[in-house]
Amino acid sequence: MALRTRVWSAGKIVVLVSALVATYVLFAAASMRLALRAREVAVPDLTNRTANEATTVTSSLGLTLKVDEMRRQDPKIGAGRVVAQEPAAGVVARPQRSVKIWLSAGQRGATVPLLTRETERTAQLRLAQDGITIAGVSEIHSTDYPADVVVAQEPPARAAGGPVTLLVNRGGRGASYVMPDLIGVNGERAAEMLRARGFRVAVVGSTPYPGVAAGVVLRQNPQAGFQIGPGEPISLEVSR
Repeated sequence: MALRTRVWSAGKIVVLVSALVATYVLFAAASMRLALRAREVAVPDLTNRTANEATTVTSSLGLTLKVDEMRRQDPKIGAGRVVAQEPAAGVVARPQRSVKIWLSAGQRGATVPLLTRETERTAQLRLAQDGITIAGVSEIHSTDYPADVVVAQEPPARAAGGPVTLLVNRGGRGASYVMPDLIGVNGERAAEMLRARGFRVAVVGSTPYPGVAAGVVLRQNPQAGFQIGPGEPISLEVSR
């Protein structure tokens, strides 16, 4: 009877010790899991940041940064800024994980297309596809051209991509032009364009102007926005 009591007591001790060990293991595993999760971070959004800015942000979170040597062209994000990343922003990652980024090569170079005799809408679409902005649209009212057709452009076709000014015929009520803004454009080129439309253009003087290339229009008469007709005189003052 005494032996049976001692065996029963020993069995209870073994069961108790096993339960304590199991509890310890469970708590240790849970604590380790919580510790690991506490160290996880969300990958930040690095889009449109410079490489230095992206490095600072990722380093503060314990992440490492890798910059891909191949750059990607993008019309909206400037050259040298992050255009893509892997993993994506918001993904949960552990410290020391690397984040790969690709930098933008900027907008691809483009040349101004030939827009004369195109409709205004077609000209707008072609410029938008090439990433070229429209600086302004001047109007004429002439029966010599179809309505809403581009009759002149500045700069001309095949020039380096940049803001483009269009001269559009609105048709209808006889020959009537709105004087375009010529300040800042090449005087000889503007004069040729206007003379081709029947205007009498004269360069009345040249003035030194620091920082401005020679031959650029500084003043004009009539001023931009005035109604003029073919044959009317136009005077230009350019830099030298």
